[in-house]
Amino acid sequence: MSKNIKTKLAFISLILIFITTSAFGCRDTVSKEEAEKIKPIELEIWRAWDGQDKFADIISAYEAIHSNIRINYKKLRYEEYERELLEAFAEGKGPDIFSINSGWLKRYESKISPMPSEITLAYTTTEQGAFGGQEQTVELKKTKSLVPKDIKKQFAEIVYNQAIIDDEIYGLPLSLDTLVLFYNRDLLNNENIVEPPQYWNQEFLEDVAALTKQNSNGDIVQSGVAIGSAFNIDRYSDILSLLMMQNGAEMLDVNGNVFFHKMPTNWDKPSVPGIEALRFYTDFANPIKEVYAWNKDMPNSLNAFTEGRLGMFFGYSYHIPMIKATAPRLNFGISKMLQIEGNEKEINMANFWLETVSKQSELTAEAWDFIQFATRAENVQSYLTKTSKPSALRAIIEEQKESEDEYLSVFVDQILTSKIWYQGKDYNAAEVIMGEMIEQALLVDEPDELRKIVGIAANKIQQTIY
Repeated sequence: MSKNIKTKLAFISLILIFITTSAFGCRDTVSKEEAEKIKPIELEIWRAWDGQDKFADIISAYEAIHSNIRINYKKLRYEEYERELLEAFAEGKGPDIFSINSGWLKRYESKISPMPSEITLAYTTTEQGAFGGQEQTVELKKTKSLVPKDIKKQFAEIVYNQAIIDDEIYGLPLSLDTLVLFYNRDLLNNENIVEPPQYWNQEFLEDVAALTKQNSNGDIVQSGVAIGSAFNIDRYSDILSLLMMQNGAEMLDVNGNVFFHKMPTNWDKPSVPGIEALRFYTDFANPIKEVYAWNKDMPNSLNAFTEGRLGMFFGYSYHIPMIKATAPRLNFGISKMLQIEGNEKEINMANFWLETVSKQSELTAEAWDFIQFATRAENVQSYLTKTSKPSALRAIIEEQKESEDEYLSVFVDQILTSKIWYQGKDYNAAEVIMGEMIEQALLVDEPDELRKIVGIAANKIQQTIY
């Protein structure tokens, strides 16, 4: 900490002691608790997304009512985020507040301090003085924190399912993303495809075939859709998992065990829906199928889309700025995620991050207070506006449906029907296992071999659950 900052903090401390003596009835002394709560502190926040400018309004508003608290915000590159975070924790130098993908919660559970039931903090108020000017007073206030039933009431249901362990709150989201269909308008126009498909039906298959072009050597030079393989497709695991769930697969049984390789309860069809969904998915990377449109030698799906060589791409709202930055002239549109025609209910895929508090922090009350403040509707609105992200709060979802943003409403319309199935300790490992299952499925023809591959993958993922 620089000498200049230390001087400023010492000055603030003197002012606060003077103010607080007045605020607490002009007593000669303040209690130990009062003195502790009004001393200058700094909260460290680490995140993998969004620059500090996106948080400027929230931080300013919070510091205005807590004049002894300063917020230090640090954004790290996503590729380095986890490594730097874990190294900092190992050295005892980690942040007070940090972000994790909701799928990482069980893995980070031991590093998180759950939300306390009550928080006591010093609040600064500014009033007009008797002789003009403004007077500040500081008052200690004890407030009740959110409880699990509040999360269920205020946020989309998926937040309740992902953020709570043993009836304790481990994090809160600023936004909530959903998987959608991106499409290249020019490529669809060239094939007289008036509207993007809505269902995984014959129309979709025909669109894929029309959009896919091969050269004289049989190489794909333009793809209709990026599905079929794994590791060169952004969010391949989400796409396949969603197909499984839409097709009726039970991803987990009532005891939380992996179950997508088995017949669901009361299932009246001859095929296992999870295996059938995998077969459908891999058909698009099978050269002998009419819908062949992709293979493992293709470039990354996002790159293919920005290069104008891909008709349809499945992604999240965070892909929009990536696409615009790489291909500012690309004429693309967004529509709702494909569903299975005839299903009674829509099923969509969610992806979101939780803001949480380190167990190493000595400022857990202040940290959790800031998170609750930042995620309230009246405060998070500025962040959502600046980032064009869909809200996790029910109170804002309806507002965003009417947004003038040409893309936002598509994501928002899917929030309340979105799901995440994996809740184990190694989300990243489970994704890799799903990818290996896809690649191995492409090498076999016999149904028995496919069932064996899916069963082995399910057993491997089961080992990551606990």
